[in-house]
Amino acid sequence: MHQVGPLEGFTVGVTAARRADELGALLERRGATVLHAPALRIVPLADDGELLGATRALVDHAPDVVVATTAIGFRGWVEAADGWGLGDALRGVLGGAELLARGPKVRGAVRAAGLTERWSPPSESMAEVLEHLLAEGVDGRRIAVQLHGEPLPGFVESLRASGAEVVGVPVYRWLPPEDIAPVDRLVDAVLARAVDAVTFTSAPAAASLLDRAGRRGLRDELLAALRHDVLVACVGPVTALPLTAHDVPLVRPERFRLGPLVQLLCRELPGRATVLPVAGHRLEIRGQAVVVDGELRPVPPAGMALLRTLARRPGWVVSRADLLRVLPGAGRDEHAVETAMARLRSALGRPRLIQTVVKRGYRLAFDPAGPTADTADTTDTAGTDGNPVRTIGQHLAEG
Repeated sequence: MHQVGPLEGFTVGVTAARRADELGALLERRGATVLHAPALRIVPLADDGELLGATRALVDHAPDVVVATTAIGFRGWVEAADGWGLGDALRGVLGGAELLARGPKVRGAVRAAGLTERWSPPSESMAEVLEHLLAEGVDGRRIAVQLHGEPLPGFVESLRASGAEVVGVPVYRWLPPEDIAPVDRLVDAVLARAVDAVTFTSAPAAASLLDRAGRRGLRDELLAALRHDVLVACVGPVTALPLTAHDVPLVRPERFRLGPLVQLLCRELPGRATVLPVAGHRLEIRGQAVVVDGELRPVPPAGMALLRTLARRPGWVVSRADLLRVLPGAGRDEHAVETAMARLRSALGRPRLIQTVVKRGYRLAFDPAGPTADTADTTDTAGTDGNPVRTIGQHLAEG
């Protein structure tokens, strides 16, 4: 039997523009369905007039300190300078400055450019870089900071407040996407709870998604879904800032990398699944599919809505009227419940997991004592243990 992957049956939204293919491939390799909606687009470095202007300003007036923050950004900056005929001049400026590299990947990019960093923080934290600079003293010093689309909260402001002249180098500026349709589809999917998690690898992407929802008048609804139903996973604390500002709970890996982010989802999403012993079988209700005795069973959205409702009170009867309310686009005809229920039973491959209770509704054949053999199809008001079946309404009235 095929071993179910940790993310099979789950749908994950990816908002990244840069390295989106890499993240999507990592997720799909573990079984996830990926909904890609780049919330930003990156201005090509060779076409970026602001980066060209900042580079010329540093060549004309050399900085005392240069802070390199990302490997891809630093490499791209040097390559763009080569294309403009400024590569040698930029390397000369960087080689004459106190060059700080945030982390081992940045150190590698610095050395690949024929340069040597003066210092690098063990923690890869910009906060530690700031502490190092302030301890050295920055009053009157000209400091170039390689930006990369991420906000650096308090970093530039603290340097300027301590007397430094700060020159921002805008590597990889991000703008709203030219095609907004994928972002709208992701917003709609979050509202419909058709995605189980949304990943963010940059703060601007998170802010852009919230902004787009706000422009459509859906910000409050989006935030409610992210707070209560859809898992939010951020690659690091800076990325999380626009979301934590709106009290959105989230998870993030200890190491701020794509691999650990995916590993985190592989733990978190299966942990959110509902697992029940039903009619002698193990039933695991994942986001958009069901695992029955270790076998993945795709279930259509209408069937998932019914199954989740039955699973909220396993073993209790849910009326057709209550099931109709959760059925997408069903209208007022209770026969739609019967049709959807028949399709759900077919999708599960074991019809007796769900029992019909005549004139009352449906229930899961819940077996809290443990696995039991399949029982005969129940069409009366008795449960599998022979006791009368109570409806959810009766349970609440008696509770």
